[in-house]
Amino acid sequence: MKQPICTVPEWHNVTHSQFHSEIIPLNKPALFRGLVGDWPIVQASHSGAPAVANYLKSLDSGQAVYTIVGAPDINGGFSYDKKFNGVNFERRQANLSNSVDQLLALTQVANPHAVAVQAAPVKTTLSGFVERHALPLLDASVEPTMWLGNRAMVAPHYDVNFNLAAVVSGRRKFTLFPPEQVANLYVGPMLDSPGGVPTSLVDLRNPDMSRFPLFEKALKAAVHATLEPGDVIYIPTPWWHAVESLDPFNVLINYWWGGIAEHGVSPNNSLMHSMLSIAQLDTDQRHAWRHLFDYFVFHTTGDPAEHLPNDVMDVITRLSPEQRQQVFAFLKSRLN
Repeated sequence: MKQPICTVPEWHNVTHSQFHSEIIPLNKPALFRGLVGDWPIVQASHSGAPAVANYLKSLDSGQAVYTIVGAPDINGGFSYDKKFNGVNFERRQANLSNSVDQLLALTQVANPHAVAVQAAPVKTTLSGFVERHALPLLDASVEPTMWLGNRAMVAPHYDVNFNLAAVVSGRRKFTLFPPEQVANLYVGPMLDSPGGVPTSLVDLRNPDMSRFPLFEKALKAAVHATLEPGDVIYIPTPWWHAVESLDPFNVLINYWWGGIAEHGVSPNNSLMHSMLSIAQLDTDQRHAWRHLFDYFVFHTTGDPAEHLPNDVMDVITRLSPEQRQQVFAFLKSRLN
């Protein structure tokens, strides 16, 4: 069944201040066409994949990069294995230039292996790249990572941080789902997930609606965007997103930042902890604890500290650095 296309809103001439004061608070994806069109690597992409490959190899520092390789029969669909005991691809450390040459050679193969360099730290992998490729929407302290591969389909997943992703070679199609669609995405296991976070079992290129009937609801709520070289997309956490690389040679540079409380506690870690505790209780107990979470964590009825004096230092209000250390020490002792 063909779904109506709802596109990611496009913003133009956005400043650093506007991005942080107007766009991020919306907690919705945003698209910036041509934002990094003047980057040297994007300019190289206009001459084709070999030019991009040569540019990357010219900056290769020699540091090994995390690379995944899947057999041709997965059709670029990196995912769980059939028994959910692992994944359907191999993990290895590889030389970047060798991987680039391999990907170029695979562009001439009709049914190639799926190869992807994932989350390579740009600062240490590509000498001088950061200095030549500034992203105007973020502070220079936010360091980029690189994703390089051939045609592939990354299933819906979420990031634990905010994400700005710049397509610099090839085209990528993004399909994004609001967090409330999690129940319609048929999420696989956490511990053996392909990318470290839970991943949907649905292949967006050919969704099996008889196996995943609720996915139709997720599609109706989805937004879409196809990015060309130079385009940038903002993905807030924890929006689910699927990414399809449409060309035989693709490069993406992304930036992760924030999304974690200022004291360094990851919501994703808190989620896992709650799954190990609250989720294992009986129904009545889960419902009882939900009221406390709604009140103290989600503030569904207002500020739980509203009736307390402003100078009270507590978990409900705010903690001093000394109190924070004490609370973390207490929690750590209980976890052990």
